[in-house]
Amino acid sequence: MRLRLPEERPKEPPTGYKIARPVLSQDGTRAGFTGVSLGAGLPYGVLDEAGCVYGRRHRAPHRRCDCGFHCVHDRTTAAGLLCTAEHRKAALLEVTVLGAYIRFERGFRYARQRVRTATVPPCDCGTAASLLADGGWGRPGWWGVESACERCRGTRPAVSVVEFARLAGEGLRVVAAAPTVSAGGLPGLGMPELMAEAALLQARLDWFQSELGRITKDDDRG
Repeated sequence: MRLRLPEERPKEPPTGYKIARPVLSQDGTRAGFTGVSLGAGLPYGVLDEAGCVYGRRHRAPHRRCDCGFHCVHDRTTAAGLLCTAEHRKAALLEVTVLGAYIRFERGFRYARQRVRTATVPPCDCGTAASLLADGGWGRPGWWGVESACERCRGTRPAVSVVEFARLAGEGLRVVAAAPTVSAGGLPGLGMPELMAEAALLQARLDWFQSELGRITKDDDRG
């Protein structure tokens, strides 16, 4: 007797997380993503169906193949993939797993998906990204785009993160990750450091007001 995997019938579609690179169609009318490993040559839309990357005629996900969309259960696990050098400019996606799926210890392999949220990394300078600019790479018919700010964009073609979401459609939400440096060019500070900075600024303001008051009195006497 051949053992069968238990079937799941969840009331709500499962949620998963993955990383991908944003892409823009050659004519600038569509936006999507491409994977970072298996299937990286096949851009997909916000709402899309997986096919077999090996060209076989079976439907994904097939038990005896590794085709289909892939994601992990945990957001932190997916975000950890962004630490590697080759994935630093990828976006973190939150997806809804649709259709048939195979559950694994760390994630799913599945037939269809809807990308709900794409979190794009900061610009190379460390500030939050306002644009997605030409990244110098692509796929046939698609430009690869990466996070940028207005200052670092230069002359590269670019779209705003808001425009990218509109072109992608299907209610996609694009979020710019928090900057890695503060506006003054210093490393990002935690709450204790920020409170200390605020106290120092207040002390300087008090000193400034006292000096201003002293000068005003001296002028009145003169």
